[in-house]
Amino acid sequence: MDNDKRFVTGLDVGTENIRAVIATVSKNGEIAIVGYNEGKSAGMRKGVPANLAGPAEAIDRTLGDAERMGGYDVRSAYISINGSTVISTHTEGMIAVGTIEHEINVEDLERVEDVAVTGRIPANRDVLDVIPLEYALDGQGGIKDPLGMSGARLEMRACVVSALTPNCENLKKVTATADVQAERLVPGVVAAAKAVLSERQKENGVAVVDLGAATTSVAIYEEGDLQYVGVIPAGSNNITNDLAIVLAIDPNLAEEIKTRFITGDFDTEKSPAIKVGREGKDERVFDRKEVETVVKARLDEIFTEVRKKLKSAKYDQRLPEGIILTGGGAKMRDIDLFAKKVLEASVKIGIPQNLNGVSESVEKPEFATAIGLALMAAEDGRHLTNPSKTSGKKPKTTKKPNFFKKIFSKF
Repeated sequence: MDNDKRFVTGLDVGTENIRAVIATVSKNGEIAIVGYNEGKSAGMRKGVPANLAGPAEAIDRTLGDAERMGGYDVRSAYISINGSTVISTHTEGMIAVGTIEHEINVEDLERVEDVAVTGRIPANRDVLDVIPLEYALDGQGGIKDPLGMSGARLEMRACVVSALTPNCENLKKVTATADVQAERLVPGVVAAAKAVLSERQKENGVAVVDLGAATTSVAIYEEGDLQYVGVIPAGSNNITNDLAIVLAIDPNLAEEIKTRFITGDFDTEKSPAIKVGREGKDERVFDRKEVETVVKARLDEIFTEVRKKLKSAKYDQRLPEGIILTGGGAKMRDIDLFAKKVLEASVKIGIPQNLNGVSESVEKPEFATAIGLALMAAEDGRHLTNPSKTSGKKPKTTKKPNFFKKIFSKF
């Protein structure tokens, strides 16, 4: 084993799926994917835990296969957090730092950040991140990094991302029950942006729309910084459920129809009938027009809400780099064409690229969040997993006590 390497883990805990990515970070900063896995989630509702046992067992199962692939035992990770309680707030703060000859130091930056947050973010919310947008020294604004500069009065404008404290605490309990410490909670769309956006896109102005199973998240970047985060409580599963209700079919069959037969351009030249199953007694036939009407109505609702988010942030039709779609919902064929019509902006599918290791299998829009979490962990420079080889050990799922027993023991 190369002792110069450390290990980072990104764990995307979604309502429908859980995705894990394990990567190594070399001494010179090169990142290589060594393990990954995707599994069904349980016990999550609209992006937040509905119980502790279901998500914990799903995390344990998903991580187990990723660990065996990478050969390392995960004990901590960066975790995604979703749900409509994740919001961003713009705040300001000002402090006096001394005489005009005083050089701004790290302590000054921490103090002005504390002033910008304290009293402006409700006590029932956890601050997930504070992004300094601009500093001003003695009235001179437009400063990105005042460290080492001289001045007597320091001001800061910031974008503060927060979520309800109970949601954060319960998500930490879920991962702890799975023997994984949550080193940091990151909004899923922010992590996805880390994986799919370039610095040029962030500088010019771009939005990332993460279309998940139960939520759709929006993150806006301009001048290199995060400007806005918002979450819509609807996702691709709503399309499946609508089809299941209208067509009176099983949700699994509805999902098959959605993924196999529907495209975002809603081409009317296709066959008017959708046939599923074996020809004969098992075959089911559905009217394409009826199916497309259901799907189109729900997609229109979701992307109309996305546009409302862009308008509320004052960025509607003001993003030179357009919209980047990620998440499992972005796998729907030609969904970018539909989104382009509703949003009236350039729309592209965001795919993580330029990765090393076993990256071919995770260069997909649905893995953007997990990869972004691992990249953020690597950038923060923390040892998130102990590099102890798992060879010769029992599988992780067999060495843990019963989940329900663990939960009751916490109380």
